[in-house]
Amino acid sequence: MITITVNGKQHNVDADPDMPLLWAIRDILGLTGTKYGCGVAQCGACTIHLNGEAVRSCVTKLSRAAGQQIVTIEGLSAANNHPLQVAWNELNVPQCGYCQSGQLMSAAVLLRENSNPTDQDIDDAMSGNICRCGTYQRVRAAIHKAAEMQREGAKI
Repeated sequence: MITITVNGKQHNVDADPDMPLLWAIRDILGLTGTKYGCGVAQCGACTIHLNGEAVRSCVTKLSRAAGQQIVTIEGLSAANNHPLQVAWNELNVPQCGYCQSGQLMSAAVLLRENSNPTDQDIDDAMSGNICRCGTYQRVRAAIHKAAEMQREGAKI
């Protein structure tokens, strides 16, 4: 039994300690917002926060998460009003939407660390997130908009 805390709630997970955290989150806990993309930490669709760090849950062992704080896309904002979520909606960022939870989770770490990122800062921070639809320009614009909202007092 491995105890993990996901979105502020503690769970006892009876699974192989080597199981990818992604499968524990999706299949055992039923939080399906985090997506499986490539399985080798290259696309970013499975990005979650582990103690505030953006990590690829497809290659993170369940045992690594024991006793740690995990945040998934479902935990980014209880009311779906995180500045990034608001900006994403206002600027119609998603097309197919498959990569978006990973994009948002990576962007959230960026904005927590840098409240006024340049285009280059955004490109660097988001370079590990692949969007097959090519919405990179809208992703960048939404991150700038969310950063502005944050500077104006919106809470992240």
